[in-house]
Amino acid sequence: MNDQNEFILTKNYFATHAKEIEKVLQRAVNHALLMHKRLGNPIATWKDGKVVIVPPEEIVVTTDVNSTE
Repeated sequence: MNDQNEFILTKNYFATHAKEIEKVLQRAVNHALLMHKRLGNPIATWKDGKVVIVPPEEIVVTTDVNSTE
């Protein structure tokens, strides 16, 4: 393993890197939503305490996740 792939897992690692982790997770969610939309598959979500099925044509994918701060 090279130095670029190594990290030290400290007690506050996730708190320290919360913004970066959030960006990675949001990109993964957006990718999954985009794949569902492109393939014509609905998604299930939670709304007002109930499961709701969202048809592919109504799936909203955020596009500004790749921007850096």
